[in-house]
Amino acid sequence: MPFLKSVLYVLALGIAAHYIGEALPRNWFHWDRFPYKPQKWERGGDVYEVLRIQDWKDHMPDLSRVMKDMLPKRVGMCPTSADVWALIRETCVAEAVHVVLCFLAPGVYLFWKNAVGWFLTALVVLGNLPFIMIQRYNRPILVGLAQRLEKREERRRARAAEGAQGSAPKDASN
Repeated sequence: MPFLKSVLYVLALGIAAHYIGEALPRNWFHWDRFPYKPQKWERGGDVYEVLRIQDWKDHMPDLSRVMKDMLPKRVGMCPTSADVWALIRETCVAEAVHVVLCFLAPGVYLFWKNAVGWFLTALVVLGNLPFIMIQRYNRPILVGLAQRLEKREERRRARAAEGAQGSAPKDASN
């Protein structure tokens, strides 16, 4: 019975986390502020590459593939900078949700007050850590992409403005 209660607790947390995460205002999340800002100890993602994150991150479950109310966690073939900035905010939300799940994991111990409870708590925390690492690894890459797309979009706007000026009718007095 304690095992079933523990499983139900973890499932309830996961379901609630999804809906709470979807309801959170995205303007609360800033990639360039603590705790989402890249930290020096991450060494520009090198810490995650030592763990070979690029080899396994795409094989982890992605709830956005199943839940259609979520922003897909993939960049399309022709993304705009706005699309990528939205995805960056989603990485912050996902990280926050997984961190909160880690902090709530000791609730499992309430149902199973022995070593098994601590073991299951550790499993819940360890199950969320890879998703936190994926967000922290992907975010700086996405920020770089968004910044490059902004520059390209600005160049296109400038060329379009120049083209519009060049096609303007000439002054007849010349």
